[in-house]
Amino acid sequence: MSSGKIAAVILAAGKGVRMNSAIPKVMHPLAGRPMIAHVVAALAPLAPDPLVVVVGPDMDEIATAVPSAHIAVQRDQRGTGDAVKAALPALDRVEGDVLIVFGDSPLIGTETMRQMLEVRHRAPEPTVVVLGFRPDDTQQYGRLIVAPDGGLDAIVEHRDADAEQRKVTLCNSGVMAVDGARLPALLDALRDDNEKGEFYLTDIVGAARADGAPCAYVEAPAEDLMGINSRAELADAEAAMQRRLRTAMLAAGVALVDPQTVYLSHDTEIGRDTVVEPHVIFGPGVRVGERAVIKGFSHIEGTTIADGARVGPYARLRPGTEIGADAHVGNFVEVKNAVLAAGAKANHLSYIGDASVGERSNIGAGTITCNYDGFLKSRTEIGEGVFIGSNTALVAPVSIGDGAIVGAGSTVDRDVEANAMAVARPKIVLRSGSAESFRNRKRAMKEGRQKKPDGKA
Repeated sequence: MSSGKIAAVILAAGKGVRMNSAIPKVMHPLAGRPMIAHVVAALAPLAPDPLVVVVGPDMDEIATAVPSAHIAVQRDQRGTGDAVKAALPALDRVEGDVLIVFGDSPLIGTETMRQMLEVRHRAPEPTVVVLGFRPDDTQQYGRLIVAPDGGLDAIVEHRDADAEQRKVTLCNSGVMAVDGARLPALLDALRDDNEKGEFYLTDIVGAARADGAPCAYVEAPAEDLMGINSRAELADAEAAMQRRLRTAMLAAGVALVDPQTVYLSHDTEIGRDTVVEPHVIFGPGVRVGERAVIKGFSHIEGTTIADGARVGPYARLRPGTEIGADAHVGNFVEVKNAVLAAGAKANHLSYIGDASVGERSNIGAGTITCNYDGFLKSRTEIGEGVFIGSNTALVAPVSIGDGAIVGAGSTVDRDVEANAMAVARPKIVLRSGSAESFRNRKRAMKEGRQKKPDGKA
């Protein structure tokens, strides 16, 4: 790296024992993507080069979440200092700044890290800048001891702090911005003569101060530095992330009728004046236009919804779905990998999978596209201005031409040309008076079953 550039190291080797999971801790999802991907996204505007992710042995799946990163393996996992040492070969003659962050702290913001870098280059150019915060419970954190001149004098762990130091509420998050040219020497100065026999990254502050180098700190809100070590903490982080996403939606002009019941993904896009009713879940990959209405209890993922469309209640839109302008997808309708063009309607109890529905076409209640034959999935093509009667089964591959009508209760397994009418149902058989004789016969059978063996009722 040349001077002035930024490198970043994400520490992600923690086993996450308290998660009680076979999945690496940093791969657990938050707002629709792995928590480590949130950290990478926060770093992206700073353009770190290189970006190094430190993982433990047998954590190959983490690489899939950070394809642009260099992967370094911490073999022995002897503390945070040892983890950063594992990243040094990937950093290669480091100069400039090195940001050190944690893969299990997904709420950290870009501007906070940018501020740390700015402080790094203010006179007297501190060698280490530490990110501090003020948690409600300080007992599990080291204290940042501030010098009279406002610089960072030391980090004292809670167990080593005296009574006066324990009154300090400014705590160490572990996130740092370090002078890259001095980082290797600071890491070499670390010792493992402590209770756990580990190399603590926090000790580089003491090493820098012992060498006469200044250190500094930046303070961030406690929520930004929420670390995740258990399922309960993951749930707390999800709640915090959802609050942020909902607040951003409301500020953008989206009407969330009951915000606390709407769940958003990290990439959800919703246009202004769209109304989202209670208990709607947006999975990843959803984009909604303006003036749409998403009614309650709908589940949407991997879907584009155009201006003025109406969805739900109780609709399920699966990946690959496109809903056109002013189209309607009603209650208990499922759509998968299908396009409903502008003005098309499927208002009740239908399944539309691997299909396209043309403009202004109407899909009757109970209609399904039979897209899977047990081996292959095939498409159904429905043209413009088509009327599909209720309880119709369209057996793919099949095409319904523009302006065609399919009668209710039909099973259609061949193409219907434009403006044709297709009716495919058994011919009704009428027998006058048969209903009454049927009931009489059934009554007699019922009475016979209720008699005892001796013939008495």
